[in-house]
Amino acid sequence: MDSQRNILLIALMFVSFMLYLNWTEATNPQPQGQGVTQQAQHSGDVPASSDASQPLTQDAVSNKLITIKSDVLTLTVDTQGGDILRAELNNYDAEFDSVDKFVMLKNQPDHVFVAQSGLIGPDGIDTLDGRAQFSANGTDFVMADGQDELRVPLTLVKDGITFTKTFVLKRDNYAVDVDYTVDNQSSKAATVQMYAQLKQNLLDDGGSLTMPTYRGGVYSADDAKYEKYSFDDMKDRNLNLTIANQGWAGMMQHYFVAAWIPHSEGEANLYTRTSNGQGFIGVRYPTTTVAAGSTAQLDATLWVGPKLQDKMAEVAPNLNLTVDYGWLWFIASPLHWLLSTIHGFVGNWGVAIIILTFIVRGVMYPLTKAQYTSMAKMRMLQPKLAEMRERIGDDRQRMSQEMMELYKKEKVNPLGGCLPLLLQMPIFIALYWALMESVELRHAPFMLWIQDLSAPDPYYVLPLLMGASMFLIQKMSPSTITDPMQQKIMNFMPVMFTVFFLWFPAGLVLYWLVSNVVTLIQQTMIYRALEKKGLHSRT
Repeated sequence: MDSQRNILLIALMFVSFMLYLNWTEATNPQPQGQGVTQQAQHSGDVPASSDASQPLTQDAVSNKLITIKSDVLTLTVDTQGGDILRAELNNYDAEFDSVDKFVMLKNQPDHVFVAQSGLIGPDGIDTLDGRAQFSANGTDFVMADGQDELRVPLTLVKDGITFTKTFVLKRDNYAVDVDYTVDNQSSKAATVQMYAQLKQNLLDDGGSLTMPTYRGGVYSADDAKYEKYSFDDMKDRNLNLTIANQGWAGMMQHYFVAAWIPHSEGEANLYTRTSNGQGFIGVRYPTTTVAAGSTAQLDATLWVGPKLQDKMAEVAPNLNLTVDYGWLWFIASPLHWLLSTIHGFVGNWGVAIIILTFIVRGVMYPLTKAQYTSMAKMRMLQPKLAEMRERIGDDRQRMSQEMMELYKKEKVNPLGGCLPLLLQMPIFIALYWALMESVELRHAPFMLWIQDLSAPDPYYVLPLLMGASMFLIQKMSPSTITDPMQQKIMNFMPVMFTVFFLWFPAGLVLYWLVSNVVTLIQQTMIYRALEKKGLHSRT
């Protein structure tokens, strides 16, 4: 099999892979977890407690807002309910070279995405009449230089019970602890139930053919380390799972994720629901009874920030899986680690991609050598195969038998040029995902005109160079193809790939370009060595 056919195979597999990604997103089957129901539960922002039978009202946002700022997060919290209405990531620009910071949680007319939590139940403070109105000792809370932790309490006294909702932010950390303290100084026991949920407009999944990213719900439960549950899934039926051990519920979008991690004693309930064009995913704790004269604490952690794998793994088991490498995670994850390690030495993500590509192609060199050696041997047999076809004619069975005998005699594997290629494809695909899912590449500069490796090349230089390198690979690999149609298809492949790569992020195109350059170097070395051995025939 000659190199042109190998290139065609790569192209067909790559395009098929991209189409498969979009097909699976469109036809994603519903998870069949236990307890999934089709019946809607309750409308409104606050989920009904286990013994409630009517929906709670959805209140407007109050004007009593406070700001909580750490070194990496700026949160806007509504004292009515204590919901996080806005989360600004201080270290991430909204757009490339923008003075505005990226806002993950927001409460805008065209896009609502907020993190809510509260206490429901017989003695809860979030009731059918509305959300709890807390009081705060100020409006602006800022983590000071040298301060490692910022604690902001909100308080409410009701029927002899003091409820304190405390937000805990830590330096260089996107995990926000939300703690409820219930100090029951009344004359009777109090029963409450904590919930924590995310609310967002029912948007489309996002992404495109060249960037098949995902926007929607995600969760982890006892029987599923990591599952997606899209907005379409939420509209079709509500999720209702039991978390006996460790789990979480979240919503994500490409490089960023928000997730509630419960810390409940006993089984928690993980749920989704829809109401008024909005989707909810969250966790509901078991009821807690606080005896008279005693105190109880309920708490959860909210991760709201970029997909930083190491830090997310410290916050909750499997939260790092939101960096979704697909079924090739066992290859992509080490590649991402290697890329990060290289960056730690060179300090430039573009240079790190180049070095990583050389390392990967170097490791795969034995496969590449076997591929081109097999192709050279097959080309040497072309005159004998042509003579055999003329002699045998249309007798396919006899032709097949004599071909096998010839391959055996010459010690040639007819699949030798194809099998190494098939073994390389998982590495190529895994590296594609590793680069696409790396938040570190977002707005990361390379050099000259490439100032954002996560965006397409503004001048299309890298795609054009990639197409030219692909054309050179074809020219260096003489073909035995005589069919005019196949020749046209092969000649058109570099053009098709160039157009396709115009919309790819510059980091991915850089990888493919460098990979082609390495291929040219390896191809030249291998062919020269084969020519010295008399194995390579340029027919």
